[in-house]
Amino acid sequence: MNPLFALGSAMLWSDDELEDGRPCPVEHLTEVGIALSSERDTARLLEKIVLGAKLLTGADGGTLYVVRDGVLHMEIVRTDSLDYAMGGTTGRAVPFPAIPLVHENGKPNHQHVVSHTVLANRTVNIPDAYTAEGFEFLGTREFDALTGYRSRSFLVIPMTNHDDEIIGVLQLLNAIDPNTGEVVPFSADAERLAKTFASQASMTLTNRRLAGELRSLFDSLIQLIAVGIDAKSPHTAGHCRRVPVITMMMADAVHNTREGPFADYQLTDEKRYALEVAAWLHDCGKITTPEHLLNKSRKLETVCDRIEILEARFEILRRDLELNLLRQQLGRLRAGDSRPAGELEQRYLEELEALDSEEAFLRICNRGNESMSESARERIRQIARRTWVDHKGQTRPLLTPEEVDTLCVVRGTLTPGEKQTVNAHVTATHSMLEGLQFPRALRNVPEYAGGHHERVDGTGYPRGLRREEMSVEARMMAIADIFEALSAQDRPYRSRKNLSECLDILWTMSREGHIDPDLFDIFMREKVYLRYSREYLSTDQIDITEPLRHPDKLLD
Repeated sequence: MNPLFALGSAMLWSDDELEDGRPCPVEHLTEVGIALSSERDTARLLEKIVLGAKLLTGADGGTLYVVRDGVLHMEIVRTDSLDYAMGGTTGRAVPFPAIPLVHENGKPNHQHVVSHTVLANRTVNIPDAYTAEGFEFLGTREFDALTGYRSRSFLVIPMTNHDDEIIGVLQLLNAIDPNTGEVVPFSADAERLAKTFASQASMTLTNRRLAGELRSLFDSLIQLIAVGIDAKSPHTAGHCRRVPVITMMMADAVHNTREGPFADYQLTDEKRYALEVAAWLHDCGKITTPEHLLNKSRKLETVCDRIEILEARFEILRRDLELNLLRQQLGRLRAGDSRPAGELEQRYLEELEALDSEEAFLRICNRGNESMSESARERIRQIARRTWVDHKGQTRPLLTPEEVDTLCVVRGTLTPGEKQTVNAHVTATHSMLEGLQFPRALRNVPEYAGGHHERVDGTGYPRGLRREEMSVEARMMAIADIFEALSAQDRPYRSRKNLSECLDILWTMSREGHIDPDLFDIFMREKVYLRYSREYLSTDQIDITEPLRHPDKLLD
């Protein structure tokens, strides 16, 4: 039973008594402290502080103020005899205005007892508010007049954190004599007990705030890393921000599934946070990837696009053709040869046209279309057999062996070696995350993030894991990562894909054992793809809303 609500006979009392005749709740003070330390929700924690203080001192009412930006904000209000409750878990906002610590004229506000408590950093014990001097109780009198209540005894205690900063004020109202039920002043023992409890509550509240601030800092650092990775390449900007969106949409869909192999899957708050952290950090290893590879939009591109070097070589060949034509024409003139020069010019134009065609073909190959035929690769090898003469008179091949291999890449713009370098970012991601001292709740982050390029058939990388060796969360991230990459509008090495094309590719990958088919089924059935697309894809990309299942194809 929650000790804050274990009233009456359920309270644990010591044999000692307070000076006002009430039993001293020493053990109960411990119980209430434990209840505070176990609370994770800040609103409920503030509420428990008020309820605990009231319970320990026998107060009829209690109010908790929080200090923010030089102003006291009333967060919790409770008065038992009026059945009056605002703030906390009540769902009723506190309507009373905040109390400034300093007036607009710059003078400290000592008129209000709660602001005076903060400014003077001392506890104030008032037997009767109506006869007290030095404080303004205008609001109290108006409240009493409106409700018929009689506010009498006040106990106002500053709440101080570990840096000796006042973070709030606990105000208790109308101590009740346990024997007569009459309102009495707060005794010295009750004051000491309340101050002890307020100190304990302050530490608990401070710890909760520090934990929240550290988590906010951690989250902002994670997002900072993701934004930095995206900023390395304008062509993948936003990838690290969009993958978490798809991942969490999928996680929610799987969590809500009540049938099939994932009917028992539960996404706890702890697991949800770990998955979200992993999604943000899944590409952190790209910090080790050279920028020119991340930005490589053409096959010959390194720091610059080497197609310009090929174009220069073709220009040399054109000039050589022209020089050869002119030399032949000059030779005929000197020899008195009267044959028409038309055949020489025709041959020159045909060879020039062939060069232009070959150069245009290489430009197309350099774009990195998603698939290159064997005939196209053979033509590249034939073009490479051409030679040109450099400024030293040395004969060189038009294309070097490395340039031939690069232009013959079947898909995309990366050579096998460059792919290996880029793919190493997953190993780097796992190593970097394994090196972090994650708390227990985040211990699975390296596995989640490091598995987004694994395939359920064991052909993925870097570890070649199979389905049974991967967590559900890692398999979710694999689908999210692929779908984002397929649907993204900012990839330089391919044209933008419509939604139907993306889903067709995923369907094929599902059938071929690359992604988890059961998770992909939920991805489709719950229309995760559509919810994401409506927010992150352009309108003209969304060409389908109801994909159909067929044995061989996803779409009609």
